[in-house]
Amino acid sequence: MDDRWPRWGADAGLVVLTFLPPLLSQPYVDTSGPAWASLTAYEAVGVVALLLRRRLPATAFVVVFAALLAALVGSAGAGAKLSPLVFLPLAVLLYNLGNHCASWRRTVSAVLAGVVLGLAGLWLNRMTTDSGDFQGGLDVLAALAPMPLAWAMGFAARTRQALLAAAERRAADARRAQVLEATQATQRERARIAGEMHDVVAHSLTLLVVHAETLRARGGELPDWARTQVDGLAAAGRQSSGELRDLLRMLRDPADAVPLQPVPGLGELKALLDSHRAAGGTVELTTGGAPESVPGPVQLAGYRIVQEALVNARRHAPGAPVRVSVDGDAGELRCEIVNGRAARRGTPGAGVGLGLVSMKERVDALGGELVAGPTGAGGFRVMATMRWEPADV
Repeated sequence: MDDRWPRWGADAGLVVLTFLPPLLSQPYVDTSGPAWASLTAYEAVGVVALLLRRRLPATAFVVVFAALLAALVGSAGAGAKLSPLVFLPLAVLLYNLGNHCASWRRTVSAVLAGVVLGLAGLWLNRMTTDSGDFQGGLDVLAALAPMPLAWAMGFAARTRQALLAAAERRAADARRAQVLEATQATQRERARIAGEMHDVVAHSLTLLVVHAETLRARGGELPDWARTQVDGLAAAGRQSSGELRDLLRMLRDPADAVPLQPVPGLGELKALLDSHRAAGGTVELTTGGAPESVPGPVQLAGYRIVQEALVNARRHAPGAPVRVSVDGDAGELRCEIVNGRAARRGTPGAGVGLGLVSMKERVDALGGELVAGPTGAGGFRVMATMRWEPADV
């Protein structure tokens, strides 16, 4: 509806600018009844044809030209003259013919029909009018001579519009080709990274699991504390191997991103904390709200944040107690991980500084907020807040 109003407004304005000037100038030419009757009938037909000009450009031109000839011949037969501005609607429709009629056959047919009608009108004018003052002559020829220019202007406008449309299509094709090329380059880079990870990380992780399982097989020769550590190491290695396989599948083919195993969520926090304790850490968990109602992507992000924070605590503050607080309620998940002062010296150069970057990227992707930094007691605190739209009950 909003798109139609501008078109109707333009049509109304064109009708006024095309048919009002002949009405205003007619009193200065001839005020007789036959003149006004011919002009009124001609303009009534012209208004209807002008409103249909886009749908039927050739027909509208022929109809208005025939109505114009009838008005001129009829008024001349009654001894009346029309304003020269009656040719203005014909110029508008000729412009419209060049702008909207894409068929050369219809255009040529309309022009030939106009020529035939013109000759017929000239013959009728000679037959019905004896006075030379009311017979068509140089004045009619002078009014019709510029008409081909109106058609040429309409044709030029249509050609320019076609060129612009073709340029826009070429630009759209170029953008699509650029996007496709970038997608293919990204896929090639994904495949390369997946190959590197498989050759380096997967190989080393497999060796780690093999050695851990070998130690488990000789568990009778190990002290109790070592058997517990080896069990935790083997379990962590198997879990990491499964997650790495899922990651490699996703890198090679993003469309095949369905994991081979269930995506971890807040329900697996207990097992995650048990693995931290098995590695010699001390951790306390506090939960609140209804974490099970949290959407899957938010649960995964919360799990990964707790996982990364525990890894950082083991690296940089070994032996330090860790407090984990998870609260999911009112459309918001809050995860807080605080570790105390290190009980012994951390591993020099541990980590590459990407843990916090990864956590922030996960939180930002969900529109949340991450705050991380040292505490006044010599520890470290990570606080992540992620919102979601709660489901209607």
